[in-house]
Amino acid sequence: MILRSDEYDDLPTAAGGTMRVHWFRPAGEGRFPGLVLYSEIYQVTDPIRRLAAFFAGHGYVVAVPEVYHDYEAPGTVLRYDAEGTARGNDLKFTKPVAGFDNDATLVLDALAGHAACSGRLGTVGVCLGGHLAYRAALDPRVSAAALFYPTDIHSGTLGEGRSDDSLARMADLRAETLFVFGRQDPHVPFAGRETIRARLEAVGARYEWHEVDGQHAFLRDEGPRYDPALFVAATGWALALFGRVLR
Repeated sequence: MILRSDEYDDLPTAAGGTMRVHWFRPAGEGRFPGLVLYSEIYQVTDPIRRLAAFFAGHGYVVAVPEVYHDYEAPGTVLRYDAEGTARGNDLKFTKPVAGFDNDATLVLDALAGHAACSGRLGTVGVCLGGHLAYRAALDPRVSAAALFYPTDIHSGTLGEGRSDDSLARMADLRAETLFVFGRQDPHVPFAGRETIRARLEAVGARYEWHEVDGQHAFLRDEGPRYDPALFVAATGWALALFGRVLR
């Protein structure tokens, strides 16, 4: 599909600021299921824009929020270097979890109300964004979520104070979820993956689970850890989920 990828909105927040949301959608007429795509700690980088375009090209309206809008000017992109990584990680542990949750409600409201959106909603995210996509999927409007190597769920260390309730709230999860992890990912080791999966089983969640022979950030099409074959496989699982649940 030919896309529109040049649109964004600055949504007013309850705190008096704005959250920039970037839109990627089919250029043709019609109404399409909606996805909120959450980025890594670096915000809306070129690889994230290409990932958003990939999903939009398969017939989805994709909303990509800037997760650190409380601390960075609109349009800020952190670099994939030591300085950008340090800044992104610092903000991940500075922003309150309630702030991330409030943002999720705001962007889901905007997506559901978009003229091109059918009202069927899903979430997708990578790294930090995988965790945020999971928390956004606790909203009952979300029917499906694809979570790629989500960090901090197993350890409960997201946000200010490094003390989130994501595992505890898994009993509230109604969306069907896809979890994909790289077995060489030091951020979510074997014991952490087992913690998440045991909790999914305990609450009777509807989920699909894949562990692949890959490193952290194997989907990012920039840098030494990118694995194109795993990109095709993993995004295929996500498209199958979204196609079955949201269409």
